[in-house]
Amino acid sequence: MIWGRIKTAKGIVLSGEIREGMLTPSNTLGGPPCSEPVAVDGATLLAPCSPGKFIGLWNNYHAAAAKNGTTIPDHPLWFLKPDSSVVGQGAEVALTPAAGRVIFEGELGVVIGKTCHNVTEAEAEAAIFGYTCINDVTSLDVLNADPAFAQWSRAKGFAGFGAIGPVIATGLDWRDLTIRTLVNDRERQCYPASDMIFSPAEIVRRLSFDMTLNAGDVIAVGTSLGVRPVKAGDHVAVSIGGIGVLDVTFMPG
Repeated sequence: MIWGRIKTAKGIVLSGEIREGMLTPSNTLGGPPCSEPVAVDGATLLAPCSPGKFIGLWNNYHAAAAKNGTTIPDHPLWFLKPDSSVVGQGAEVALTPAAGRVIFEGELGVVIGKTCHNVTEAEAEAAIFGYTCINDVTSLDVLNADPAFAQWSRAKGFAGFGAIGPVIATGLDWRDLTIRTLVNDRERQCYPASDMIFSPAEIVRRLSFDMTLNAGDVIAVGTSLGVRPVKAGDHVAVSIGGIGVLDVTFMPG
C-alpha cells in the first residue's frame, strides 16, 4: 500500500491517483481523506506526513562505521530536526549563507503509525506504519563550528533540510531495500538497508525508552558511504525501490 499527500487531498495512491479509503491509522497522519480521486501526475506532492518529531540517527551502518573508524554504539545515537525543515517531493532548497558547506544524506525513513512508549520489539514492529525516502541535509560548517559542542540540530534544521517523500509505502521488508542517491543523474550512494546496525523495530523500541513516539513521527535511520557536498543548481534524487524517488533541487540562498 502507498500513502501520499498533496495540497488538496490525502489517501492511497493507486493507478496514478490519490484515492479515498485509508487503513487505520490513516486519520492520524493528516487532514481528511480526499472525497474524489486526484491525479498524481502533474500534482505537487507535499511531504506525505507532518511529523511532530523528526528524529535522525548517526552511525547506524556497519560499512560507514568501519570506514570512519567509529565504535558500534550501544544505543541509537539520535538528534532532532525541527518541523520547519520539512519539505516534500520536488522542493527547491535554499543554500542559505548561514549554513556554509552543505552535504546530502540519502536515507530510509520510518514512519510511526501509533503511540508507543517503553515497548517490546514486537510492539515496536507493529507501531511502524511504513517507510519513505529521506534527504537529511546537513551543514558541516555549523555542525563543527564549536569544538566544545557539536550542533546537530542546528546543522540539520535549516528550511528544506528535511526532505521526505514522495510517499509512504507499507508492507515492505526493509531488508530487501537499497538506498540510492543520484546527484545530477550520477550515482553517489548505493547501499543496502540490511547493513543497518539497529533494525527499524529495534530503533523504535529503544527510542521509545527515551521518549513517547506518536503517529506521524518520522525517524531517518542514518546514512552510509558516499555523502558529498552540494552546490547551487545540484539536483539530488534519493531512490528506494518500492517507495519511489525523492527529488530536490538546491538553489542559491
